[in-house]
Amino acid sequence: MTYSYIIKHPVLKTVFKTEDTDMALWGGRFQGETSALFKLFNDSLPVDYRLFEQDVVGSIAWADAIASVGIITAKECTDLKAALNELLVEVGNDPQAIISNGAEDIHSFVEQKLIAKVGDLGKKLHTGRSRNDQVATDLKLWCKKEGAALLARLGTLHAELIALAEREVDAVMPGYTHLQRAQPVTFGHWALAYVEMYERDISRLQDALNRADSCPLGSGALAGTAYPIDRHALAAALNFARPTLNSLDSVSDRDHVVELCSAASISMMHLSRMAEDLIFFNSGEANFISLADEVTSGSSLMPQKKNPDALELIRGKTGRVYGSLMGILTTMKALPLAYNKDMQEDKEGLFDVVDSWAICLDMAALVLSGLKVNRPQALVAAQQGYANATELADYLVAKGMPFREAHHVVGEVVVFAIGEQKPIEDLSVAELQKFANVISDDVYPNLTIEACLEKRDVLGGTAINQVQAVIAAKKA
Repeated sequence: MTYSYIIKHPVLKTVFKTEDTDMALWGGRFQGETSALFKLFNDSLPVDYRLFEQDVVGSIAWADAIASVGIITAKECTDLKAALNELLVEVGNDPQAIISNGAEDIHSFVEQKLIAKVGDLGKKLHTGRSRNDQVATDLKLWCKKEGAALLARLGTLHAELIALAEREVDAVMPGYTHLQRAQPVTFGHWALAYVEMYERDISRLQDALNRADSCPLGSGALAGTAYPIDRHALAAALNFARPTLNSLDSVSDRDHVVELCSAASISMMHLSRMAEDLIFFNSGEANFISLADEVTSGSSLMPQKKNPDALELIRGKTGRVYGSLMGILTTMKALPLAYNKDMQEDKEGLFDVVDSWAICLDMAALVLSGLKVNRPQALVAAQQGYANATELADYLVAKGMPFREAHHVVGEVVVFAIGEQKPIEDLSVAELQKFANVISDDVYPNLTIEACLEKRDVLGGTAINQVQAVIAAKKA
């Protein structure tokens, strides 16, 4: 029977009308016909078509493996591999041909195309292999490849931040707590804070990829393959570090999906925090930075507007990445061993996570490359808000006053200065001595922005020489 149905592809947002007249890989057990609605509900090709390359590569390695134990001859192995390599080239040039094919999944698609090329020989390839260990292998191979690309993107963003820190190493701006002006810092110091975050993201992704670097192929449906395959050699052929050690776990493990979504979620949180900082810095209220035209947009009504849309979209896409992490955790939370069809839901969210993370990393790097700091405005803001109050307290401590008492005294000075509508450094010695008679003319050098920065000359501090030292170390 021919089944006709409509698929709205979730990634390409394109509607495909497909027909399928091929027998399913599992059809021998069944006498009745499959419902067209069930086929639409069950089939995963519109999502897992992205595993085509990995499925072919895994099949080539499996052909060598079953040839090594005499299941197929050397000639048959050569013919299978040649046909698979031809398929890799043909379909790689036209991925749309996969989506509109109508096969149940990518494994069925590859097998059907292989049989069309080499006839019954193509039916031998699946000997000793299950779709369970096949899809687990395909997905791990995909995660390894995409993970490496994400590491490169993180590296690019990391380099852009270091370059920004170096360009703006001595640009002074206010630091914030509770979104209230706190103490002055340099823009270079701000940028290096995110360098630290993205370095943790890199490390976290590397750890996840290291744990994913084990090959499930040869685990069969759940109990292991019935043929004496050298799984160490098979793992090496697919560039895995090692084979998995338990067949039940191998076909049901999706920790690599969870960990990749988790690493992405944490990194997107960092991206979103940076985006929020820059959105505020770019606002008319702060005006510390300007963004390049290439990453901003205008208003359809107000011609004066220049909106930080790229940063807002980074912030917005964070939610969908979090959603995919929660989705896979919820899917896996109560699944018994071993494989269950629920696991087919692992891919759509994962693919969206990787796509979203990748484009946000690229966009963040582009934003940073064209960012300009408005140094005069940032400096003025750093000088406001009584950011040097802590320096006055430290000055009093140096004069012998206990810090808690100094803290209280300076609080009173700030209240008085606000009433006078003056910064602390514009108060006279006589005015300051009303609160502490130990204050003298030597207080003023301690209240400058330069003094505020220079006193933070400690590892991790915002003193310019400390920031320069960190930049040099990161570059090295």
